[in-house]
Formats: sequence, C-alpha cells, structure tokens
Amino acid sequence: MGLFWAMAPETPHSKLLKKEVLSPTLVEIEALSRETGELLASETNERGYMTEGMKRIPVQEGRIRGVLFVPPGKGPFPGIVDLYTFGGRLTEPRASLLANKGFVVLALAYMGYQGLPKKPNKLDLEYFEEAATYLRRQSEVKGPGIGIISISHGGTLALSMSSFLSGISATVCINGCNANIAIPIHYKDIVIPPLFPIIKNIKITDSGLLDIRNAIPDPSLEKNRASLIPIERASCEFLFAVSEDDHNWNSVLFANQAAATLRSHGKESFKVVTYPKAGHFLEVPHMPYCPSGFHGVVGSDVVFGGEPKAHCEAQLDLWERVQEFFKSHLDNKSTC
Repeated sequence: MGLFWAMAPETPHSKLLKKEVLSPTLVEIEALSRETGELLASETNERGYMTEGMKRIPVQEGRIRGVLFVPPGKGPFPGIVDLYTFGGRLTEPRASLLANKGFVVLALAYMGYQGLPKKPNKLDLEYFEEAATYLRRQSEVKGPGIGIISISHGGTLALSMSSFLSGISATVCINGCNANIAIPIHYKDIVIPPLFPIIKNIKITDSGLLDIRNAIPDPSLEKNRASLIPIERASCEFLFAVSEDDHNWNSVLFANQAAATLRSHGKESFKVVTYPKAGHFLEVPHMPYCPSGFHGVVGSDVVFGGEPKAHCEAQLDLWERVQEFFKSHLDNKSTC
C-alpha cells in the first residue's frame, strides 16, 4: 500500500485529516508515459469508513460533545472512548474503523468544538467522567467496563481517566506523556499542574523546523513530580505504544517511567510496545506519514520524526494489537 502511505502533501507541514466519515476518502491514481507524459490509465480508489448498518450518532448530551459509532448487529459490544491529540478537536476515522471491528466507540471532543472552549484555562476531568458514564449507559455497550484509546496529549487525559474514574478496564496510550502538559487538570478538589516546554531545549533543524523532542522536562525529577499522573491508582490494563523516533517528545522515556511506576506498586497489568524509526502520529493503517506540522503549544511548525516505510509498518502492527487488546480485556469483568 505504498501508493497511499508514501503520499506527500502539496502544502508543506500539513497533515491529511478526514474530519467526518459519511463520505469516503477518494484518491485519484494516474499512470503516465515516462517519455511523453501522456495519460495511460487512471483509477479512483475509495476508502470507506462506514459499513452498511453502522450508526453514526452526533452526541450533545449535557456538556458532552462528540460522535457515537455503533456497529451493525444485535450486540452488546465492547465500548471505547476515543481521544485525539492537543486541541481536542473531533476526529472520526479511528473511531469509525474500530466500530467496523465490533466496538461501540465515542469519538469525544474536549476543546474548540460545538461550544467547548478553544483555549480552556483548565481541563475538567468530570467532563470525561460524564462521557464515560454516557457510553456505559448505552444499551448497545457491553459492561461493566469500557476502554480508552488515545494519542499524544490525549494520552495524558486517558491516563488521568484511568487513574481517577471508575469503570475503565483497558487503556491504549499512543505516544503519550505520563505527566500533565500545558493545561491544568482538575478533578473535584484535586489539581494536577502542567509542565511546559523549556525553550532552551528546542533545537532548529537544517530545514528550519523546530525539534522539540527534549523540550518537555523530565517528569520524574522531584521539582516536576506534582505534574505526574498517579497511574498507580489505576487497576485497569494498559497498552503503551511508543515510537523510538518520536520528535514531538520523548514518548519512550515517558512510557518507561509509567511502566516503572506501575511495577513499583506491584502492578504488571501493562505492556510497552516500541516501534523503531516510527514518528509521532501513529494513525490507522495506510494513512500517509506526517513528518512535520503545526504544533499548538509551541505555535510553530515542528518535526514529528520517523521514516515513511517503518512508520507505515508500525501503524499496521499497532492496529492489530489495539483490536486484540480491547477484545481481550473488555470481555472480562474487571474494572478500575
């Protein structure tokens, strides 16, 4: 599928992002004569996201904003909350494709969507608690526990949900951080302060882009420990998927620290999977590799790391692991 994962953007530092999934992604493929440039053949490839009978339900329930995807069939099915990266915008492809595999998935927005603040001064974990409760109450959802899938900044929120909320059985954290970043997290009378990038640790690449891999300070240092997510409180299963060439931040370090925290508290309910030469945005299979793009916290274009082929292979492997992980841990009765 190199035709697809090797595609490059016409506009530098942009990312292919399918915002809604009611229509397929169309890719025009043309074969041209090397000698004359004459068009020899053309074809349109369609990638659909909605199988026949699947439900896509916009959610405006109290404060909750998102889209619920329900597979066809009787059910009940395992339930998953899908959290995307910083900015909290709603993205539907991963949620819809997981629903194709037999999960009820709530793609949850948490910033800048349908009345949600674009630049909140805090992230209220009770909002995510309401969303988890909403999902568990759906008649199509098999209980008692649900799962969470997350990437990047969404990983911090996923770890926070797993640590403080009940009813979470399995959490996937893709290139996330074990500490809070950029925006304070509030839950009842608890506040987790954020860490911020250290400007002097940002490098400039030969192409003029920023390399922020080492900008986030080490959360394990005593002065930063207040920002750590207390995942030792969690009793669910964790899958940490990390890219060794992630240049958004040092996700390998953060995952290993999270694993060490769990292990030091007598918990072995986790797995860390590392992908050499993969970059930050591990998406669904065959999505084009994104080497660079705009970073909302830094306010500039940054490198995300990785090599195209290795990154594609990582996405394929992770997609299968995610399905296996949720099928394994959402069919039992254990919850946090």
